[in-house]
Amino acid sequence: MKKLLSVFLIISMLFALVACVQKTPPASTGPDATASKETSAPSSESANASSGTRTITDALGREVEIPAEVNKIVALSNAPRMAVYLGLADKVVGYSGMNPEGITPLTAYAYVARDLWANVPIVGTDTGGNTDYYPEEILAAKADVIICSYTEDVVKNLETQTGIPVVSVAMGNLFEEDYKESLRTIAEICGVEDRAEAVIAYIDSCLTDLNQRTATISDADKPTALSAAATFKGVHGIEGIRIKDQVFTAVNAVNVGSRDVAGDNSTAVEVDKEQILAWNADYIFCDYGGVQLVQQDVEANPDFYAQLKAYNDGHIYQYPSSTSYYSNLEISLANCYFVGSVLYPEQFADIDLNSKANEIFNFFLGADDYMSILNEYGAGYDPIDFGNKR
Repeated sequence: MKKLLSVFLIISMLFALVACVQKTPPASTGPDATASKETSAPSSESANASSGTRTITDALGREVEIPAEVNKIVALSNAPRMAVYLGLADKVVGYSGMNPEGITPLTAYAYVARDLWANVPIVGTDTGGNTDYYPEEILAAKADVIICSYTEDVVKNLETQTGIPVVSVAMGNLFEEDYKESLRTIAEICGVEDRAEAVIAYIDSCLTDLNQRTATISDADKPTALSAAATFKGVHGIEGIRIKDQVFTAVNAVNVGSRDVAGDNSTAVEVDKEQILAWNADYIFCDYGGVQLVQQDVEANPDFYAQLKAYNDGHIYQYPSSTSYYSNLEISLANCYFVGSVLYPEQFADIDLNSKANEIFNFFLGADDYMSILNEYGAGYDPIDFGNKR
């Protein structure tokens, strides 16, 4: 009996051992083993997804890894303005700009965001061609991403000092493709691609409308025009002219300022009064920022102005300066419709300028009746008042 019991126990133990061995899969040693390992390894995209990051290609061609979801941005250079256009003002936790006390309606994006940004720190400045940023303040803002238009060495230095991903976007030339690409990049960072496409479509529709109204008018039938008192590196009197004026280009204006100095690479320059007299444009449009200088110059040099056709005909106009802290796209578009309505009243007879300008400001800034703000500030669309000097 004892022998039978011993045999039974031995057989039971053997069955148990076999069962354990079957539960353990055999190790593969052939080619299939490598295939199995490669199949189970996550792809780089999966790794990014699992770690909560994604990659953006910036204007410098850099591949920048950023968080999958971006809720807070530091906006430097021209990025604060673009952020407002894209409806992202509430995501800005730090920005470069001027002292809030110095913001006027001519810096429209900052003016409409002034209450929202009342406690948002200024973490850099780009005024007067000087680039400066404040790493400690940027770190304190705890942004997910920094957006700027700096050179590659500055971008890398900023990234090293803060440890925060830095995406460079083009500064953006008014109405040009690089401006649109910058809007698209910022929108991709913050997940508002639809808004970027809506903004771009609106710009294009305005430019198409302006061109269709004016393209078929022959130059011989157009009055001549001069963009004067231009704001560049500060304010200027009538001698500060725009050689290349995107507003004039948009309405196919005959810009006398592009003559004789066309070889200059600058967008705006100062010329002497003799040159302005030689051009003697039918219409002169002045930035609001330089209007006071022009009025003072009329007092000091009445004989010069008495020789200008535009002055004698009451055709010297002011429009809002559009270059307060880089180019204000919404003001520039409104200026296009103003210049078009002055130069070609028949082609713009259906345009109510006040309504059109307010439509533009509302679309870009979310502001109702911004024209009232500009008019109250004195920067509206008007002939310049020279009193009884003319």
